[in-house]
Amino acid sequence: MAQKQTVAVLGASNKPDRYSNKALRMLVEYGHEVIPVHPAIHAIEGIPTVSDLSAIGQSVDTLTLYVGPARSEPIVDSMIALKPSRVIMNPGTESDSVEQKLTEAGIPVIKACTMVLLRTEQFSN
Repeated sequence: MAQKQTVAVLGASNKPDRYSNKALRMLVEYGHEVIPVHPAIHAIEGIPTVSDLSAIGQSVDTLTLYVGPARSEPIVDSMIALKPSRVIMNPGTESDSVEQKLTEAGIPVIKACTMVLLRTEQFSN
């Protein structure tokens, strides 16, 4: 049995066709505690959201990104302050500067698809 994690989903969407929404639902299905991060939506799939990373008041095992470099680069310091055990850069979210700053701060970065990691039982590895 995979270990339950606390996972923050940066760029969570309430639109069922978006990958961030699909990943959020799949994380819940796999038994993980999910913290959706969205500045304007108050709940996604019945889960209360936080408006930004600084509003998360607990430790986070995984921060999974669903925002592109234009949105992630200005908030990399917030990612570092969150101190997740790792950051997953889903396809399309890759940023060399974000990756470098996270790595320098001692936060491992994985370039992968959260949903594929879940399906192939590699998410909790």
